[in-house]
Amino acid sequence: MTAPKEISRDSLLRQGFVLEYTTLAWNTIGIVVLAVAAVSARSVALAGFGLDSLIEIGASTVVIWELSGTGEARRQRALRLIGVGFAALAVYLLVQSTWVLAVGYHPRHSPLGIGWTAVTAVVMFALAAGKARTGAALDNPVLKTEGRVTLIDGLLAAAVLLGLALNTAVGWWWADPAAGYVLVYYAVREVREIFTGGH
Repeated sequence: MTAPKEISRDSLLRQGFVLEYTTLAWNTIGIVVLAVAAVSARSVALAGFGLDSLIEIGASTVVIWELSGTGEARRQRALRLIGVGFAALAVYLLVQSTWVLAVGYHPRHSPLGIGWTAVTAVVMFALAAGKARTGAALDNPVLKTEGRVTLIDGLLAAAVLLGLALNTAVGWWWADPAAGYVLVYYAVREVREIFTGGH
């Protein structure tokens, strides 16, 4: 009876590693694509989304490190590092959204940015769902928490996509920074839960 459980856990761990390495690869490619799109469109939102990809890379690296070892101290340290990533994301979104609204910055149209953020939203939502299921099956709060980082990445991709699309279609340049404030709330809530023991 013990062997099947061990095999099942090993399989779940492998699945966790696959999910995290996929996230790492996608965001590494994304940084390059977003840099090109941001420069060509002079888009603060796309540049900021590239910075968000760096946070996601950091969070995935933390989970890979945590899955490679054991111990409550290691797990708590990993959760705190992810919490710091959430805090950085909240600060970035707050500053970027406020700055863009304050200066009335109007980016150019970006077909590349629209295409990449659309696909990224779908990929991140799928990865987030996989991490939530795998983390729950492993009873691993670090993987589950990082899954919420991935979910926020997907939500941010959708918000940037909406902003780019509305700017292209009807000239609503302010739609993207306005959506950023919703994500600030979500990120701050996660930070509070992590550091007050909610996880």
